[in-house]
Amino acid sequence: MAQPFVLEATGISKAFGPVRALDGVNFSLRKGEVHALMGENGAGKSTLMNIFDGILRADKGEIRLDGRPVEIVSPQRAQELGIGLVHQEIALCPDVSVAENISMAATNRRRNLLMNYGEVRRRARQVLASLAHDIDPEALVGTLSISEQQIVEIAKALSLDCSILILDEPTAALTGREAAKLFEIMASLKARGISIVYISHRMAEIFANCDRITVLRDGRYICTENVAETGPEEIVRRMVGRHMGDLYPPKNPGSASAPIVLATEALGDGERFADVTMELRQGEILGIAGLIGAGRTETALGICGLNPLKSGRVLLDGRDVTPKSYSDSIANGIVYLSEDRKGAGVFVDLPIDQNVSALDLARISKLGGLLSRTKEQAQAGKLGASLNLKCGSLSDPVSTLSGGNQQKVAIAKMLSVKPKVIVLDEPTRGVDVGAKAEIHRILRDLANAGTGIIAISSELPELIGLCDRVAVIHEGRMVGEVSGENLTEEHIMHLASGLAGERKAHGHHE
Repeated sequence: MAQPFVLEATGISKAFGPVRALDGVNFSLRKGEVHALMGENGAGKSTLMNIFDGILRADKGEIRLDGRPVEIVSPQRAQELGIGLVHQEIALCPDVSVAENISMAATNRRRNLLMNYGEVRRRARQVLASLAHDIDPEALVGTLSISEQQIVEIAKALSLDCSILILDEPTAALTGREAAKLFEIMASLKARGISIVYISHRMAEIFANCDRITVLRDGRYICTENVAETGPEEIVRRMVGRHMGDLYPPKNPGSASAPIVLATEALGDGERFADVTMELRQGEILGIAGLIGAGRTETALGICGLNPLKSGRVLLDGRDVTPKSYSDSIANGIVYLSEDRKGAGVFVDLPIDQNVSALDLARISKLGGLLSRTKEQAQAGKLGASLNLKCGSLSDPVSTLSGGNQQKVAIAKMLSVKPKVIVLDEPTRGVDVGAKAEIHRILRDLANAGTGIIAISSELPELIGLCDRVAVIHEGRMVGEVSGENLTEEHIMHLASGLAGERKAHGHHE
């Protein structure tokens, strides 16, 4: 017999002016279940969670907790009702202790003038112990890793005796090992009867850790399915409203015999990577795989002049173009897109057209060096149209766009200098499934037009589906590559984990 609902929302609607963010949405949550909420960016997931947390008020609909109708008029009221929301963006005070952060919300309820710091630390130790974590309650939050800060966020919610925990993209900034620890904590919370709403774009996480899935699309309720009775393809189809068999466009078999456009010879930075030698062919998408900390990003930064090289050479069409700075790379037609889109990929507070032109203002300047707004807007309009960029106006700030469209602006910025080689670090991080498919198509179209592309990704299905070949880095060294029939998760992980080297060291050969 199914557990009764601890939370049930029916007919929830919310409009912002003429835009209907939610239109008659239903959602239910059982005691001690992990319930995934899925949908493309703009589907209404965050709006619904903000209503549950009291940040927003619904225009219509009813919310019931344990069968009783409730009005959630503020985040404080949500906390009193046992609802805790852990946002994707960490919202802690970095300059005070872990214990003080954990007790902050509870302290707001107190009427005593004096703080009992002994009790604050005792309570923090107690709640951290319940999560099987040994973070020092007296440590400053600013000294913790992102994963540890996330544990503190969860502890803060649990300190209020919450029975419903909402996790919004909790693994977006975590390594694989850190994510595994989070999943262990979720399982222990579930065993204690705490109900979890889990928001993520990552299918593998959903199907490994969740009990049910609710899908929203364009602000409307689409379905609720038991994880055991559905599959990723069906959920993706429900999310985007169409079959996604074309998530990865056809590969280009001709790239295997194309001329070499970029080569590295024994690259090293003296610290994170050494002796990296590889080749990229014209029109090829070359993937770079490796475990977190293997040196993938550092290698890419070295190739593009963003981190100094201590040894080796970078060759473009056979010419030595070893960069001393990123400006050197741009001038030679080699560009880089950071995995940190908001921190280093785009200027979120600047207009779209100014972002697109940021790499080389000389291209849109008049004689005498004056910037031509007409050229700037024309360039952004042309590149935006080629990438199917969806926006109100090119003068809108990038912050107004969805994650997928922000990534398109970042790609347009790179294309503005007509590069020969594009290096992308986590090209689809933080974008929804539909936007991923579009970005994959864009990258393949660029490759088919002759651009050489290097793509770093932590998602093995993406590397396998998108790339013509995958080079694998282990502990800062290139340990092999896979292609064709060998381009499988098993072969990539065999190299990435260092097993290939261990086998050879013991006399075994691939």
